[in-house]
Amino acid sequence: MAQDAGHAAVSRAGEGDLTAPGAARADGQGGTGDDPRRWLILGVVCLGQLMVVLDATVVNIALPTAQHDLAFSNADRQWVVTAYSLAFGGLLLLGGRLSDLAGRKRMLIIGMVGFAAASALGGAATGFGMLLAGRAIQGAFGAMLAPAALSTLTVTFANPAERGKAFGLYGAIAGAGGAVGLLVGGVLTEYLSWRWCLYVNVLFSLAAVPAAARLLRSEPRDPSVRLDPPGTVLVVAGLVSLVYGLSEAETHGWGAPLTVALLVAGAVLLTAFAATERRVAHPLLPLRIVLDRFRGGAYLAIGLSGVGMFGIFLFLTYYLQENLHYSPVTTGLAFLPMIAALMASSTTSSGLLMPRVGPRLLVPAGMVIAAGGLVILATQLSPTTSYPASILPALLVVGAGLGIVFGCAMNSATYGAAAADAGVASAMVNTCQQVGGSIGTALLNTIAASALTSYLVTHGHSPAAIDAAEVHSYVVAFWVSAAIFACAAVVCGLVLRSGVLSHEETPADAVPVAA
Repeated sequence: MAQDAGHAAVSRAGEGDLTAPGAARADGQGGTGDDPRRWLILGVVCLGQLMVVLDATVVNIALPTAQHDLAFSNADRQWVVTAYSLAFGGLLLLGGRLSDLAGRKRMLIIGMVGFAAASALGGAATGFGMLLAGRAIQGAFGAMLAPAALSTLTVTFANPAERGKAFGLYGAIAGAGGAVGLLVGGVLTEYLSWRWCLYVNVLFSLAAVPAAARLLRSEPRDPSVRLDPPGTVLVVAGLVSLVYGLSEAETHGWGAPLTVALLVAGAVLLTAFAATERRVAHPLLPLRIVLDRFRGGAYLAIGLSGVGMFGIFLFLTYYLQENLHYSPVTTGLAFLPMIAALMASSTTSSGLLMPRVGPRLLVPAGMVIAAGGLVILATQLSPTTSYPASILPALLVVGAGLGIVFGCAMNSATYGAAAADAGVASAMVNTCQQVGGSIGTALLNTIAASALTSYLVTHGHSPAAIDAAEVHSYVVAFWVSAAIFACAAVVCGLVLRSGVLSHEETPADAVPVAA
């Protein structure tokens, strides 16, 4: 009995809270909380994450100009976005496991260098094929970079208060990256060239790569980590089918044969992946990672928030440019107050409130606040709505809510994962955000288009009716987004476990390796 108890204790230690001082020291990252370089490491990690999240939207602003310069069709234009999404979303879990296998420092640097090289290739494109190749390679290296960045942060900060502040800032960048991309893309396109929307990543990497090489410590290879070829093939194929199917739903409708085939194939492949992971000796995604209620609830929160928040960026951007006639730069500047509110609430909630309250109260509260901001938008929007009087207050409320959600969920998403699982646990964060954003793109675009058509059928096609129909479609999308956040608050409140994230013990419902 004593021998069995000792074995169980060792198993729990191996699977335990990665924020524990012992776990951090074993990992070699100086995660005891008193490494004087930890805040510099945070800067490197955030810069790497910014490279990834910027490219989800920064290129969108540049697409019309790029299309004119390179003379490709409207149908091809969608592939500039889709190529990045497919490679990034499909390879994230593999990238996370490679981080566990080869080491976080190595994969972070490889990811940043490769991402910058692919950005340079796309920026120098002389034709559509070259631009498409650059975007696809960007996505592949982004899938290596993003999990390595988050898992590096996970093992660098052990002290709960400092960990909360660090994850609050990281969550703010993850949540506000789309809006920042709109601003950066507008400035670069208007004052330099659309190519600089890609070249800017080279500048980021020139600052981040030498800092990462200097600050991060190399780790010995973990012999317990193995690749899972069957699981890798199934999850890559499943995620690519799902993301591609959602992009087809956005452009060709949910009932299109290709859309249905891709979504069904994605569901079947991902189900087979889950079944495979229960049987293989070294699973790509150990089910203990998602079955923990802290982590599982955080993944749900990030994914559902990705669905709901898409409407804010897309439809409000349309409204500001098409109805209020803002320039791309002015549109980006209009989102700055939301970014400020998001960053302030993210760092405050994750750094000050999470150690005292825990995520079960904070994450649903943030979703309810974000839903309230969307309700303000939905009730106040008209063809002549004033930005300062109506849109600005709504953006501040939405930003405050999203900051709470992302700051707390990012902190919880890697809680309690073993050092050998830190990379794939981090990859789940980006996977949920990517899939959630893809679902939001397809779902809300379809709903808005249907609302626009119905309004025109009823009110005619005069210029005034067309303007009113556009605003009506945005209002419907905002109402749906508010409903998604409200439902997500209920779901996450039920899934997340009560209590705080302790750095001294493993979560009560974490599954030990011995199990």
